Amino acid sequence: MSVAELSLDLVYAAMAVYALAMLCSFVELALGRPVPAAAAAPVPAQAAARRAAPAEGDLLTKERPPAAPAVPPAGPAPDSARWGRIAVSFTVVAALLHLAALVSRGIAATRAPWGNMYEFAVAGSFAAVAVFLVALRRWPIRLAGAVVVPFVLLVLGLAVTVLYTEPEELVPSLQSYWLVIHVAAAIVATGGFTLGAVLSAAHWWRTRTGDEKRLAGIAVPPAQRLDTWAYRVHVFTFPVWTFAVMAGAIWAENAWGRYWGWDPKETWALITWIVYAGYLHARATTGWRGWKSDAIALVGYAALMFNFIGVNVWLGGIHSGYAQV
Repeated sequence: MSVAELSLDLVYAAMAVYALAMLCSFVELALGRPVPAAAAAPVPAQAAARRAAPAEGDLLTKERPPAAPAVPPAGPAPDSARWGRIAVSFTVVAALLHLAALVSRGIAATRAPWGNMYEFAVAGSFAAVAVFLVALRRWPIRLAGAVVVPFVLLVLGLAVTVLYTEPEELVPSLQSYWLVIHVAAAIVATGGFTLGAVLSAAHWWRTRTGDEKRLAGIAVPPAQRLDTWAYRVHVFTFPVWTFAVMAGAIWAENAWGRYWGWDPKETWALITWIVYAGYLHARATTGWRGWKSDAIALVGYAALMFNFIGVNVWLGGIHSGYAQV
């Protein structure tokens, strides 16, 4: 078995474990439905009110309102949290297999493993799950895994079925250390923007349903926290994307003799940058919150995804040739 074949097998293994993690997350959602109030209340509300009625002639207690029926807090079923922890454990194992696949691909190609669209898909999806796991150590965003893990699974499925190419040597003009710097920054930014989009979408849903709502009985963080986390993720990721665009311009000057050529990939990278700059500017200067800022963040992520897939498939350009689509 060659190293390239080993890398592909590791991708398949990671996909299998990601699938288990996804199923456990869905089981957590299914088991975590709210506990019905009637089932948990041992005494009917009307009976409790009769017992709390004051004795005849007792004016002080007669004015006392009847005791409110006990309402059990809605919360996850006992096993749902355990399934959530199992899902996280599977996600960690899958991420390690994912990383091993990426490293072995780099060994097979004898260069950084992000020289074409297949490799970028594998690396970018790993960055998304890595950012999620790092953020999970600080913030209680386990529910985001029910979105991030299926997304990563879809990207890997697309990579092995449509985008796969054998590891090849890059053309001489692209054999530069700027490949490591520019594309690595773009991969990290893709992972950060993915988590930011998930948190923005969750905040949008939260503001529409209200803070009292719970998703399948599992407490969702308050809207304000989701908004703050989404903003912090974007604040971290935007400079990384800015650096990636600038590094790409420097690499283009070394490779093709010009910093900027309005290639479709370059143009959409700039459009993505402008949208995310607008998101941060709107929040910092006009105080935009709620669905307006969420909408801008999601538009930015759509532009990022179009730059990754749509530009290479439909618009062409010099980057598409190197992406081997």
